[in-house]
Amino acid sequence: MIAVAAALTASGHAAAQTTGPTIDDVAPASTAEAESGSITVTGTRIQRPDLTSNSPLTVVGAQEIRLQGATNVENVLNRLPQVTADANENVSNGSDGTARVNLRNLGSNRNLVLVDGQRLLPVQATDLNLIPSLLVDRVDVVTGGASAVYGSDAISGVVNFILKRDLNGVRADVQYGFAFHDNNNDAARQIVQDAGYDRANRNVLDGQRLDVNLAAGKDFADGRGNITAYFGYRNVKPILQSDRDVSACAFDPNATSTGLVCGGSSNNQYGLFNPLSGPGFGTTYVNTKDGRKTWDTYGPAYRYNTAPLNYFQRSDERYTAGGFAHFEISPAAEIYASGMFMDDRSYSQVAPSALWQGDTYTINCDNPLMSAQQGQILCGSAYGSAETQDLFIGYRPVAGLARPRRDDLRHTDYRITGGVRGQIAEGIRYDVNALYSRVLFRENYQNDIDARRANRGLQVVNVNGTPTCTSVIDGTDPNCVPLDVFAYGAISQEAFDYIYVPTYTRGLDTEQVYSGNVSADLTSYGITSPWASQGIGVVIGVEHRRETLKFEADEVAQSKGTTESQGKFNVSEIYGEIEVPVLQDLPFAKSLTLNAGYRLSDYSSQAKKISTYKFEVEYAPVSDIRFRGSYNRAIRAPNISELYAGQQVGNVSAQDPCSGTKPDATLEQCLASGVTPEQYGKILECPSETCSALGGGNPNLKPEKGDTFTVGTVLTPRFLPRFSLSVDYFNIKVKDYISSVPTSLAISQCFSTGDPYFCGLFHRDPRTGVLFGREGYVVSTNLNTGSLKTSGIDVVGSYSVPTESAGTFNLDLTGTWLNELVNEPLPGLGSYDCKGLFGPTCGQPSPEWRHQARLTWTDAEKIGTLSLNWRYIGSTKLSTNTDDPFLTSGGYSELNRRIKAYSYFDLAGTVKVQEGVVFRAGINNLLDKDPPVLAQGNLYSFGNGNTYPGVYDVAGRTLFMGISANF
Repeated sequence: MIAVAAALTASGHAAAQTTGPTIDDVAPASTAEAESGSITVTGTRIQRPDLTSNSPLTVVGAQEIRLQGATNVENVLNRLPQVTADANENVSNGSDGTARVNLRNLGSNRNLVLVDGQRLLPVQATDLNLIPSLLVDRVDVVTGGASAVYGSDAISGVVNFILKRDLNGVRADVQYGFAFHDNNNDAARQIVQDAGYDRANRNVLDGQRLDVNLAAGKDFADGRGNITAYFGYRNVKPILQSDRDVSACAFDPNATSTGLVCGGSSNNQYGLFNPLSGPGFGTTYVNTKDGRKTWDTYGPAYRYNTAPLNYFQRSDERYTAGGFAHFEISPAAEIYASGMFMDDRSYSQVAPSALWQGDTYTINCDNPLMSAQQGQILCGSAYGSAETQDLFIGYRPVAGLARPRRDDLRHTDYRITGGVRGQIAEGIRYDVNALYSRVLFRENYQNDIDARRANRGLQVVNVNGTPTCTSVIDGTDPNCVPLDVFAYGAISQEAFDYIYVPTYTRGLDTEQVYSGNVSADLTSYGITSPWASQGIGVVIGVEHRRETLKFEADEVAQSKGTTESQGKFNVSEIYGEIEVPVLQDLPFAKSLTLNAGYRLSDYSSQAKKISTYKFEVEYAPVSDIRFRGSYNRAIRAPNISELYAGQQVGNVSAQDPCSGTKPDATLEQCLASGVTPEQYGKILECPSETCSALGGGNPNLKPEKGDTFTVGTVLTPRFLPRFSLSVDYFNIKVKDYISSVPTSLAISQCFSTGDPYFCGLFHRDPRTGVLFGREGYVVSTNLNTGSLKTSGIDVVGSYSVPTESAGTFNLDLTGTWLNELVNEPLPGLGSYDCKGLFGPTCGQPSPEWRHQARLTWTDAEKIGTLSLNWRYIGSTKLSTNTDDPFLTSGGYSELNRRIKAYSYFDLAGTVKVQEGVVFRAGINNLLDKDPPVLAQGNLYSFGNGNTYPGVYDVAGRTLFMGISANF
């Protein structure tokens, strides 16, 4: 439940903002802590009684996860207004199968994910699927720099999963859910019908989810020790884009850009041909629809609808298992260990493979499979001779036995920790531990065409009346089968079997962390301020971390542009933190506390040592109000993938202004981007609004630097019991941030300003000038760019109203007002603000205001609850319509100019069946609201199915039912 716990400590300080109805959410994490009277608060390593957070801290409790019916924790976090969706289950094309969290929309690589204060996995391989949801006690979200406390990567904050490690009994939980959606978007249905495509069924039931979890624990040695083990299984069924009105076809603007039409890919099912020289050069041809070997001039009527077979929700099967153990030998020595395992297998699915435009194919002019009409267009007077002709082919052979491409994504993760901790003197504790994690990624890309085999299958001659590959004749490939692309549906099954070749890739990431610290509460030693009763708290520690990366690809994958890579680095660090209670229990000074921290890091990949530090202050004039503020200097060293990942060409949403017979850009603009005068007006459009970009690592990267300021207040008025409110201002700026120049930005800047830097990023295919395929792309490799900046205000409130006979009502709210989200792509070249915008360059919607509010009723007997949740996403505007030269596409478009504000309502309830057994059920997206329908050209990062599925609900109304039991 999104909430603020109005908990007051014994000293009258307000506890951290929490999501959950009770103060149990901030209880000590272990028996040893409970006995020592210390607690652990995310954002500081100091442990002492009555400790509170000086940084904005939102806590998601276990009850909220249950009320959402969540089977994956990233969906819970994505509902928080401080979080922007990242890699998730609704991303299919290009997915790596992981789930991540992105704080403040600064990127998932700029926040650190922890489990009980230790790193989850190597940051570049972080996957929230490893987290056992059954054992999540709470999730602490600190949205502000924390590098001085936890090290690199915590620029925008940390997400700390606190797990239940001390079960004494058996806990079981089973949940089943599904989507049941009414396809009643008449406007979208009409567009699909007008295009002659199949419409989605009116009523669908799909996306089934099963989640089974079991955990058992046992205390021993009179409670001095405990062993807890768990097992989990999750199965998620896919949702096809063909089963939703909003995604049944790929939407494009109509001719006047005032409405939508079904677009599609020029890599079509009939067969498209672009001769690169000869009499047919400059004209795009296509096989006629009647199956005859005749070429016609290509037009939009031949486009292929790529949408129906794509997944809107990936299928997924996950196994998790693990255990935790600790044993107190004496107060001075408690041994502890943990092990976590996950095997997650997810399938993404997209439209069938093709002979792709951008790959150069060669056809001999005496190919017997080619008709005379086709041969004369392709070869002219050379038709019938042994001469060859190069051309682009865009042929998606779906008329035969072609199958959709499927990406088998499998992650096998291991995480092992161990250590010893204890109290060596009154108020002085130590903790020495080690962590090892290993992420094995295996990918099998299925049903994809091998362009090399296809090219051999196109070079065919007549041998005694039998079409035969020339590679069979010369012995270079005795298995070659002739490929008849010259008519719709003419490819044989034997040819399909020949050209379909799976690819295999494998990645291995490892991380080792060795750390130790000593913390002290110096109260009992009299080391205090003259005006305070609480002593100074300090912690000092050391840490050493090693990471390795190795990525391998088979020969077929490498032939398609995949590159292998490997690398390693290590870092040694020392850190310290001090907290000084200056004033306590004085008139107009209930408390005044100062906190400071410092960390020095020595990276093997960097020439200089790096310092990070923080300063915090907390002041409470009276117990009803507390003021707090902080400054953090954080760093993020380049991760191993950013340093060493291989460079390769991949797809990106964009369109080339120089393409088409009547380009949008002038000749002068196109010349600046690398077009030759002869190519102008003859350059092919990027198929399906998808151009190419060259991405990859850069071993010369330097660390990012981040400065975070926060200031806020916490109100817990005594005259209004059970009410709390916190308001915090945040300001984060990241300099020299590691990224690439977005392709859409390079295109808009080159053609709107002519800046030679941006125009110099264009690498056009020398023969054709196109921006797709292996030879035509925009350079978008990693580099230290300019700066990122965001600021705004977080508001978190909670109010509980008990009644004598009608039960208790709780109202909880968390919201964020975004003041700015500024990106400076390169130093000195200006900046742009994505606040309130979406679209190319800006990516997913960044509304000025988002909130989540939950009203929960608990009956007087505390047998059941009923809860209504309101998720609000503010309106946003299309970024390309602004007058900012970084964002504009050159003209205002009424189409998709604005996404209206969205409100989703979720209803959930629980009933105690008997002692220890609770049944729950709920409906998310109660009103079955469709997501916004957008043209595919207005999508960017994590866009899919004509919308942004990480931000808006795409499955429709979903129902879940579950039961949990404790024995």
